[in-house]
Amino acid sequence: MINTVDSFQGQEKDIIIISCVRSNEQANIGFLLDERRINVALTRAKHLMLVVGNGYTLGSNEIWDSFLTFCEKQKSYYKIDKQ
Repeated sequence: MINTVDSFQGQEKDIIIISCVRSNEQANIGFLLDERRINVALTRAKHLMLVVGNGYTLGSNEIWDSFLTFCEKQKSYYKIDKQ
């Protein structure tokens, strides 16, 4: 099932893949700034959550930066460098 963050309000799934498609030099994350949406996005997976996004862009936000730092400490944050 593919859905938006808003449609998962009040639901849980075994595996959630979150695609954060914002990527820009201004580090503008748009609607990903909304703390309620971040909460819904990051708390709906029962067993596995995979977040795909631009670490530079996401890391410009305090909440997302904390999440990335947590993932790094858990050794579950993988970076792909530009080539």
